[in-house]
Amino acid sequence: MPFSPFDRDRLDDKRPRFRLIPVRMLLPNLITLLALCAGITAIRLAVEGKLEWAVAAIVFAAALDGIDGRLARMLKGTSRFGAELDSLADFVNFGVAPALMLYFWGLRELGDLGWIAGLVFAISTGLRLARFNVMVDDPNKPAWAAKFFTGVPAPAGAIIVLLPIYLSFLGVPRLPGTAHFTLVYTFAIAVLMVSRLPVFSGKRVGKRVAPEMVLPVLVMVVPFGYLSYRQHERRDAASAAASSAPAGAYPRSGGEAPPLSPGHGEQPADRDRPTRH
Repeated sequence: MPFSPFDRDRLDDKRPRFRLIPVRMLLPNLITLLALCAGITAIRLAVEGKLEWAVAAIVFAAALDGIDGRLARMLKGTSRFGAELDSLADFVNFGVAPALMLYFWGLRELGDLGWIAGLVFAISTGLRLARFNVMVDDPNKPAWAAKFFTGVPAPAGAIIVLLPIYLSFLGVPRLPGTAHFTLVYTFAIAVLMVSRLPVFSGKRVGKRVAPEMVLPVLVMVVPFGYLSYRQHERRDAASAAASSAPAGAYPRSGGEAPPLSPGHGEQPADRDRPTRH
């Protein structure tokens, strides 16, 4: 026999060995889990009628969502596991939790119709996150597209859709049509999240915004992002048309030579590489 069936050393070699997880990869995931705890806690607070604390929990989760990704890139601890965990946490924090908060606050007055509005918003959040995960690895995406989101991001959508609750905190009275307004407003934000509307990401802008200026800044960012995105598209279309034009299409005056193509004495303009989320 090459070894005894009771050889202790041989049995020890068959035991599974656990690989230690580096702190640089563990810390961003812990922050994501903390954000998930905040989102689940917001659901409990909404059921108990403590909407002020529920909104604070959602804002806290949104702040943590902006930290974990940046921390992972700074520590070089990005991973596929972290990306999937972040998407699942975002679905709960910015899809399920706001939908239930709106339902318990006022949409339940409309019965099944109010519940359907909450379902549509939660499902739109999931679809928006799934589309982001698919598009982030698109090799055909131009470099400038990394500056824009397609549709309203999930954290911003969650904060915006809670506007009726904010107004109630400010003392705005509950009118008879408040529930119906909230219904239409919830559907509208859900449509913006799954739409193709380009929204400026602002990842490279390191400025802080005062709390009272958050909503006006969000409104300004949407028109600015749309106009900037269309400008980039027109430039790409013009470049594609110029590159596909026949050689004889260039006008010549006298002895003027046609413009040189890239690789024959002229170098193409460098483009920034797209950054991963």
